[in-house]
Amino acid sequence: MNRRIKLKATLMEYVDGTIFIAPWFIGFLLFMAFPLGFSLYMSFRKVMVVATGITSSSVGLKNYKTILLEDGSLLYNDLIPFLQKTLFMVPIIVIFALLIAIMLNQKFAGRSLFRAIFFLPVILSTGQVVSELLTQGEGGLGFMSKYNVSGLISGNLSSTWSTPLLWILSSFVLILWYSGVQILIFLGGRQTISNSAYEAARIDGAGPWATFWKITLPAMTPFIFLNMIYTVVDLFTFPTNPIIMQVRDSEYGQYSALIWIYFIIISFFLAIIFLFFSRATRSQRRSV
Repeated sequence: MNRRIKLKATLMEYVDGTIFIAPWFIGFLLFMAFPLGFSLYMSFRKVMVVATGITSSSVGLKNYKTILLEDGSLLYNDLIPFLQKTLFMVPIIVIFALLIAIMLNQKFAGRSLFRAIFFLPVILSTGQVVSELLTQGEGGLGFMSKYNVSGLISGNLSSTWSTPLLWILSSFVLILWYSGVQILIFLGGRQTISNSAYEAARIDGAGPWATFWKITLPAMTPFIFLNMIYTVVDLFTFPTNPIIMQVRDSEYGQYSALIWIYFIIISFFLAIIFLFFSRATRSQRRSV
């Protein structure tokens, strides 16, 4: 009798859970799964607009071959420079957000105001606003020209790496723009660390530098992981992204193929982040 009651209770839990997730599941099938499947299907076809409507014909892997082999300019001319910039931008944004979050977590007058200031660009700025700032040359750092930093970087690094690095330094407003959400995530993560851990470290004679490396940074590892994923996805899907701009101008069949190639590239970046942090987590567990 008790077993029958337990089975009935378990069945009711499954039914309740199914009803609870049903709206999300239906929405996913209609608005995500179907468009994704249709996009993959159209990537193997050539789409033509004729007088009677839109027609398509199967071309196999031709769209992929055109993008990857025959007409590489559609992908590589903008992709390689963008990937180089991304390799610099992701760690700079995450490190900048971490340092700002640690400072904003301190107790000082006007702390709430400074938190709001760092988050305001996320709310107020648009792609057109930042593009206009960069066009007018207002997004750089003043010390770059004063101390000839650009000349030092160009003289000591190859053009392959000096060009994207100089672009980032001359467009530093992007760092402020992209780091608002990350700062909030790091602030939330910092507040999950118990103050007793820092008090015990101070009693043992540890200074701020030692507590950062031994307490703060290990405890913030999951939030660093989350912010790196968020930053990669944000950078790769931003409207001013050159690849996204190319996609808008492509023929629909090539457009779909380019989207799937781009999706694989993003997945590769995310897989590297997952691999890196899984190893970092294992090493932390072994050290404990």
